[in-house]
Amino acid sequence: MATLKTEIRSGVYYDSAKLMSLQRSLAELPGILDAGVVMGTDSNKELLAHIGLDTPEVRATKPDDLAIVVKAENEKAALEALEKVEGLLAARKASSDQAYQPRSLESAVDALPDAEWVIISVAGRYATAVTREALRLGKHVHLFSDNVSLDNEIALKKEAREYGLLVMGPDCGTAMVDGYGLAFANKIRKGPIGIVAAAGTGLQQVSTRIHQLGSGITFGIGTGGRDLKAEVGAITFLMALDVLTRDPDTKVIVLTSKPPSPKVAEEVLKVARKAGKPVVVNFIARPVTTLRDGNLFFATGLDDAARLAVELANNPPKLTGDADLPIEKFTPQQKYLRGLFSGGTLAYEAQHILYGYVPRVLANSPINKEFQLPDAFVSQEHCIVDLGEDEFTVGRLHPMMDNELRIRRLYEEAKDPEVAVIFLDVVIGYGSHPDPASEIAPAIAKCIADAKKDGRHLEVVCVACGTDEDPQNLNNQIAQLKAAGAMVDTSNEVICRYVGRTLRALAERDEPKAKTVGKPVDLEGLKKPLAAINVGLESFSENLKDQGAPYVQVDWKPPAGGNEKLIDILQKMKPRRK
Repeated sequence: MATLKTEIRSGVYYDSAKLMSLQRSLAELPGILDAGVVMGTDSNKELLAHIGLDTPEVRATKPDDLAIVVKAENEKAALEALEKVEGLLAARKASSDQAYQPRSLESAVDALPDAEWVIISVAGRYATAVTREALRLGKHVHLFSDNVSLDNEIALKKEAREYGLLVMGPDCGTAMVDGYGLAFANKIRKGPIGIVAAAGTGLQQVSTRIHQLGSGITFGIGTGGRDLKAEVGAITFLMALDVLTRDPDTKVIVLTSKPPSPKVAEEVLKVARKAGKPVVVNFIARPVTTLRDGNLFFATGLDDAARLAVELANNPPKLTGDADLPIEKFTPQQKYLRGLFSGGTLAYEAQHILYGYVPRVLANSPINKEFQLPDAFVSQEHCIVDLGEDEFTVGRLHPMMDNELRIRRLYEEAKDPEVAVIFLDVVIGYGSHPDPASEIAPAIAKCIADAKKDGRHLEVVCVACGTDEDPQNLNNQIAQLKAAGAMVDTSNEVICRYVGRTLRALAERDEPKAKTVGKPVDLEGLKKPLAAINVGLESFSENLKDQGAPYVQVDWKPPAGGNEKLIDILQKMKPRRK
């Protein structure tokens, strides 16, 4: 009959790789049916109970107790297996070729003072204290550990930002630093592309595809999957973006993330637009409404992000941005758009595109019902009015045939000192007004001239829909509108995006300048040949050894008997090491 035997070791600590190795070794012994080797956390105890290795001794363990359970064919086989535990653990330790493993992070730093990085993969309940110690010692941190609370993540990243240090993680599966891979990393050639990723396998997929396409990367900076959550606010993501922006070897930047907070994503893109180099964006689940916005190039997926990055690195594009727009010609009060449309579908498309540039656009026929214009006859904020809707056509012709109502509204909007841009569509063809520009163009010219007399610049933009073979002749219509001072294009999207960029630039002009928070990461220090200290999984040290990077493996055990509160208190009492 099968028997269960348990051995509990109190006040000890082994990383998960050692425990897994011991468990496998025990399970392979003669007469052993199953084995479990875990630290005595609640989740581990639940796991042992689920697989039938639950005993009273296991249920009584504490988180810093090591529980070893064997299920054997008989009692003799179980006891013999437990007697071999010490030898199996010793054999595992002897497999390391590091002559001496320091027992503290501080001793490891003394042994390898050139190390810029500390790789941490200890249990989550201890990871915060170890990370704080690494920051105190002035080191960047690759925090592989998971099960770190969101509050602790925020506190660690804010502290790191003050020091100008990166905390990649928690739960950061992979990173690449100047040609070296950390944790679950691939061997990627060096090249002109830098990646910031709040997605571990996302970073691996983009970087490996870049490698397969013949290019390479400068840095692959992981941030942990929660960095673009609203609570964290992209602390590490923005620091990494700043690093790649300042790095002269990085010619193209790729940003990828698990589904981000929409508000945080917009803040990141606002910063990215000022990078001065091409930035490829792949935020999973964020709708792509354009393929390009200035220096931003939007990818449809991970493979597309890699393809775009390589293409942009090989063929650098001419970059434009909102800073190129001459918004200084507007007065400080001017900030709003007024769209006066005769075509309902053009009005809908304008709303859809403009949502990518400004928080909201009101409309009498809105896509988003929350943005309903309260009174179609009274404009507010940014708004688009479809003059072809029922409220405007009762007892009168459609605005494609009759320009009178729209021209009246045009004069009204042009007098508003807060209006910066008026957007019109001019649609020709059979059944439409025989020469709409002959009436609309003089009204546009008058509005622009009157605004100028008042000391304002009024931007009037028009999308012209038709052909040169229409009775009204498209080219003739465009010539009249341009002569009146309007900007004209035959693409509704082109006009919408120009308007959107202008409105966004006007809005950002009015925002107070953001205060610099924290200290910039030292780029030169980051580009030094990699040397790292590893606290936790020894396999990560083996990875560094395979890549020829100097490293020190720490023989780490939880201080203060594993009491997390006491560990935190002791940590906070230590001064920061210069």
